[in-house]
Amino acid sequence: MKYMNTRQKDILNLLLSEPDNYLIVQDFADKVKCSEKTIRNDLKTIEDYLNEHSHAQLIRKPGLGVYLNIEEHERVRLSHQLYIEDNGAAHQTDEERMLQIAYRLLMNAEPVSAKDIAAQHFLNKSAIKRDLNKIEEWLKRFDLTLVSKQRLGLKIEGNEKNKRKALARISDLIDNPEFTSQFIKSKFLSHEIDFVKKEFKSLQQRHSLYFTDETFENLLMHTLLMIRRIKMKQPISISQREIAIVEEKKEYQWTFAFLKKLEAVFSVRFPKEEAVYLTLHILGGKVRYPLGEKGNSGLENPLLPKVVRHLIDRVSERKALDFSKDQVLINGLNIHLNTVLNRLSYDLSVSNPMLHDIKKMYPYLFHIIIDVLEDMNQTFALSIPEEEAAYLTLHFQAAIERSNRGSQMHKKAIIVCHMGIGMSQLLRTKIERKFPQIAVMDCIAKADLADYSAKHEDVELVISTVSLEDVKVPHIVVSPLLESADEKRLGVFMDQLDESSSKRQKTFTMLNDTTPFLVFLQQESEHRYKLIEHLATTLYEKGYVEKDYGAHAVMREKMSATNIGAGIAIPHANARLIKQSAVAIATLKEPLDWGAEKVSLVFMLAVKHEDQNMTRQLFHELSYLSEQPAFIQKLTKETNVMKFLSYLDY
Repeated sequence: MKYMNTRQKDILNLLLSEPDNYLIVQDFADKVKCSEKTIRNDLKTIEDYLNEHSHAQLIRKPGLGVYLNIEEHERVRLSHQLYIEDNGAAHQTDEERMLQIAYRLLMNAEPVSAKDIAAQHFLNKSAIKRDLNKIEEWLKRFDLTLVSKQRLGLKIEGNEKNKRKALARISDLIDNPEFTSQFIKSKFLSHEIDFVKKEFKSLQQRHSLYFTDETFENLLMHTLLMIRRIKMKQPISISQREIAIVEEKKEYQWTFAFLKKLEAVFSVRFPKEEAVYLTLHILGGKVRYPLGEKGNSGLENPLLPKVVRHLIDRVSERKALDFSKDQVLINGLNIHLNTVLNRLSYDLSVSNPMLHDIKKMYPYLFHIIIDVLEDMNQTFALSIPEEEAAYLTLHFQAAIERSNRGSQMHKKAIIVCHMGIGMSQLLRTKIERKFPQIAVMDCIAKADLADYSAKHEDVELVISTVSLEDVKVPHIVVSPLLESADEKRLGVFMDQLDESSSKRQKTFTMLNDTTPFLVFLQQESEHRYKLIEHLATTLYEKGYVEKDYGAHAVMREKMSATNIGAGIAIPHANARLIKQSAVAIATLKEPLDWGAEKVSLVFMLAVKHEDQNMTRQLFHELSYLSEQPAFIQKLTKETNVMKFLSYLDY
């Protein structure tokens, strides 16, 4: 990718300010105060920049000089781009800067000096070094290496397919897909982007394809990057075997015809390998309709029925819920997992910008899915990553909520009304209509309240039209007509009841499954894997788990970091390695890097499959803990084990 220094930008700005007018080299030399030889060298750099960033042409004519052949809309766009390059760097965020550096390194075939990068972003080399260290670590995920060559600069080494994967996943580096998309689009002219979009929409309509918006955007980005890489003479390599397999698919013919339409517009010729690679992305794209409907083109992966059945059976078993009759869930899993299997077959990457949010919102269900996938990956020789586990969590969470709607938990209530049956029934009807979460058991008189309560200990709420004394269950007074003010007060009252019941927790049940010998405070550890091994070794020595528990917990951690937000992590391993359920606890003197965040409180869970109620309660307690930052700080600061445990018994 070509970049210009300040002097070269000044020369280009002069050309842009006087389009179609010849300027002689001496004019440039006088205005920017340098030699004519320097200007001639600068014009070569400017020409390279224009070839990469614009359709404008630099015209040289002996005896007349130099002028810029450029359309008006393009002149405005290019002027704006130069302004952004000059003024944007000083105001860009750390994330934006890191994205630009990573993009430049990935796109450049030649080494780039750290000094040039620092100068472009108006920073010193030590500040840029921090960005480069993060980029270097991120590149390892794609088997790419950032190499520093003496007297030359920095270069990313690795095969083209892995570079394309990194470019496709570059938003993961800064966790901002929208900014990344806009950034890549800014490298192209708006009419070029519009043309590719139009042709993709035509492709969908012609062949009844129904891509999700996310897939459509990903295919657009992939195609634009492919065009840029071909122009830079950086083609993809595909094995002959893979080419032969894909060429037989009708989707290849569709893709080939699509690319032919782009060749004239972008002045490129797409090699067969590029058509094959784009076909693989189309085959791996997510669609919006159930398989078998709306003209499904026979793309179902042969492994799909077994994988879906295995997943539903195992999650049903772990959640003690029967998901096998939820057709909405089955259809959703068929669509999603068909795409997953295709992507795995074609070695295509996947990103999930919601990964960390999903892990925090639904930690119990997410880790059930991860455990099931671990078993499924071994059974079917797959490698479904945690990004997909998060998407699957949403499918099952939606199914749970559908189930809950059918058997919604109600608050059992009685109505105490002093105005007779007619008024009490009217009040009952209004309450049941306005508050479906309230199940009215009966309407009674105030005088009957004591006897009724003694016989019905399951009453959770009393709604009365008169004041009450000595009532042990929560109660509220409303008018018999339940006016709007009463409705609001009752709504607030119900919210407070729900909140207090979720937080009404005298003792954490995890205290039943830990001992002072399993609690380690103010630990100093270099890496989360070492801390996991330490806790697992203690559990093994105390007879709670098998010897391999630690090694399996580390493997599980590598598949998906077990941080659940608020500085808490919950490492664990396969239940078959557990002899007796237990919880080991550690606090850290200094927060430790744990996946995408820092962790200071660690609960190592060793819970047998038979103890699923305990697991559910544990996650409920951990979820409660994660919403209490002051309490977490109190726990992590404590140095006495018995005091630490006493905080969990309050």
